[in-house]
Amino acid sequence: MTNQAPELLLRIRRADGAPPLGRQVEAGLREAIRGGRLAQGSRLPATRALAADLGVSRRLVVEAFEQLQAEGWLTARVGSGTYVRRANSSGPGGPVARPPGLRSRHTRRTRPRFDFFPGHPDLAAFPRREWARLTREALRELPDWALGYGNPCGYRELRQALASYLARVRGIVCEPRQVVICQGAAQALGLVVGAVGDGTRAVRVAVEDPYLPEHREVLEHAGADVVPVPVDEHGVRDEAVSRARARLVLVTPAHQVPTGAVLAAGRRAALAAWAEREDALIIEDDYDAEYRFDRAPVGALQALAPDRVISLGSASKTLAPALRLGWMVVPDAHLSAVAQAKRYADAGSPVLDQAAFARMLTSGAYDRHVRRVRRRQRERRNALVAALARHLPAARVSGIAAGLHAIVNLERPVDSAELISASLARGVGVYPLNLWRADPPPETSAVVLGYGSLHPDAIDVGIERFADAWREITSGRQGA
Repeated sequence: MTNQAPELLLRIRRADGAPPLGRQVEAGLREAIRGGRLAQGSRLPATRALAADLGVSRRLVVEAFEQLQAEGWLTARVGSGTYVRRANSSGPGGPVARPPGLRSRHTRRTRPRFDFFPGHPDLAAFPRREWARLTREALRELPDWALGYGNPCGYRELRQALASYLARVRGIVCEPRQVVICQGAAQALGLVVGAVGDGTRAVRVAVEDPYLPEHREVLEHAGADVVPVPVDEHGVRDEAVSRARARLVLVTPAHQVPTGAVLAAGRRAALAAWAEREDALIIEDDYDAEYRFDRAPVGALQALAPDRVISLGSASKTLAPALRLGWMVVPDAHLSAVAQAKRYADAGSPVLDQAAFARMLTSGAYDRHVRRVRRRQRERRNALVAALARHLPAARVSGIAAGLHAIVNLERPVDSAELISASLARGVGVYPLNLWRADPPPETSAVVLGYGSLHPDAIDVGIERFADAWREITSGRQGA
């Protein structure tokens, strides 16, 4: 049978000092698309055929295709092949889900080609084969009773595995019975507000400012009275939390979102003392603690006050948000109420994914995966810092070297709407810091740039185009 795969010319160098073959395949495909040699909508060769033509392993080509799909250059059609994404296509996964407070300020529903949205992990790094194997094993060995109506707090084996993992990696003090499996941090927040409230008046919740608009809205939807409290370079200001007279406070102590600050030791102790004194609770959003690049990770706040802290975590930033795998560690005094809220919400999260994740944790596969993606994200953060030094040297990166985003302080304040519009016109999605505030002003002096889903080459091009947008705005102002 004749091979009907389309041919494609890519140049691969094998000389000493040449980039890795996989990187060359990615870069060659990216440049072919960017330069127009691969037109929008054109079909690519099959991975096996392209690998044979280039004289490389098929695995390298598969990984290159997956990376370019994650960046939005390519789209895969089941049973048809892989194609160059059309400009009016929403790309893999459709329109990008952004926090409502940010999404409302965009008129474009499609993903920008260079999208620096800070909530995106490296979806191309999802261990598909490993996850498929673990799922098959779990399905084969799950007892029949596990397929029935189980404990709404989650599958026993996963709760045990998480208790062990969190103690080892995050220093969290808990028993497996205190772990409640939920469908992401958003559901967890709603469950906590419902469990703590008495049904007669709104629960008052202090929330960092700036913080995720989406999570503030989740709290309000659950009936909370949300009170913003300021953040500085040492994290949330504990005296402001005390003045808020709140029953709950939501904090990100390991890596404040979005500023990147770490909650200082003295403030941690002050928060714990406040919660004990006021019979209050601290909700610790431990959302990206796995990504610490320049030093050892700071331990969880929960270890300081296990009776006063509800710690939230998820696999969204390490595996994929689509799994909807999250967890809470709940103090004994509130465990019954949270379990009841979970039962009323959905009677429990899907068991098969829980069983697969439990196996991933206990086998060591999760640790290995986290180490791999941590290396990739360190490389991407370094690429972002280097690209800013090349294309926007007056900008300054602040916050610790951690997580999946960085704060970039601009040379002078600019209008947020103008900056977004000028960047989008160049295919770049940027996210001004002021939009994360409870009462955002029209101008911003910093942007929140996520690098988690972008290849280092794409980061460089995206920052170059962002710098062009910045110069367009600022030169216009200077001439006015």
